Amino acid sequence: MVKATYRDEILAEHSNPVMVEGNYYFPPESVNKSLLASSDTSTECAWKGTASYYSAQIHGNNVKDIAWYYADPKTKASHIKDHVAFYKNKVTIE
Repeated sequence: MVKATYRDEILAEHSNPVMVEGNYYFPPESVNKSLLASSDTSTECAWKGTASYYSAQIHGNNVKDIAWYYADPKTKASHIKDHVAFYKNKVTIE
């Protein structure tokens, strides 16, 4: 089981998240979205498409852009549509 946590709060947990470029992408149903809020941030990846971001409000801490996902990925990244990846420098992944 792979888990993404922030200060002992489980953000996502899944037995087989998708690994892309060294990042775990958790299926949407395995993500605790009650801890996340949409961010205004977006970035472009040449082969995956436009990434949207989530920030988190946990134990009084606002963690900006803690995670990202591709709502409408390019064809080569269609297998990670709506899957959520977390920044390794902002969460613990184990």
